[in-house]
Amino acid sequence: MLRLPIAALAILAASGPAWAQDARIAVAANFTATAQKLGAAFTAETGSEIAFSFGSTGQLYAQITQGAPFDAFLSADAATPARLLDEGLATEGSGFTYAVGKLVLFSTLPDLVTGPQSLKGNFTHLAIAEPAAAPYGAAAMEVIEALNLTEALAGKLVIGQNISQTYQFVDTANAELGFVALSQVAGRTDGSRWVVEDLHTPITQDAVLLDADNQPAIAFLDFLVTDAARTIIRSDGYGTIEP
Repeated sequence: MLRLPIAALAILAASGPAWAQDARIAVAANFTATAQKLGAAFTAETGSEIAFSFGSTGQLYAQITQGAPFDAFLSADAATPARLLDEGLATEGSGFTYAVGKLVLFSTLPDLVTGPQSLKGNFTHLAIAEPAAAPYGAAAMEVIEALNLTEALAGKLVIGQNISQTYQFVDTANAELGFVALSQVAGRTDGSRWVVEDLHTPITQDAVLLDADNQPAIAFLDFLVTDAARTIIRSDGYGTIEP
């Protein structure tokens, strides 16, 4: 993998000014808050600024294929980075898993969600992210199908363009409950939730380098596998895979 060795981070930070070239990184919407924390920690260590662009994985993939000037991509799945590698749009050998997402059924109402049986309860709207564009939405549909509720819930689904909009639907009570990322509600003590432990394909989130010449992007991807970064990632409701 074409990355800057971790040891070089401290050397670069201590030896002079930050890199003149910053990194532009596309990030899946579910990872918004965590990426911002990681970016701040990375800047504090290296002095290099990271510019993030957030959106659904499908939307970001489309932008990359159309020439958007991103230097790296943090996807909400493993398939999309693999596709970019196959298409020659990412640096060979640069893909790796930076986080494992967790799906949760959440409601701001304290007693509405108690488990999978809540999907058979008395509610009007269930929010999910667009399954074709957002891996968390695809996972939500897998859960619905596994519980044999596809037909029963078809008329109740409210589709968000990405997981951030899906969370907004639930947070503003435009939907009584919804499938969101655990990271989005990890810091909340209100409402009710069911963390889905199975019933869907694991949400393995992979990163890939798009510009092999952008040193800050290379170093940021290296930073993601440090103990400091993994601590931030896990504290925000994600799992990690040890290297």
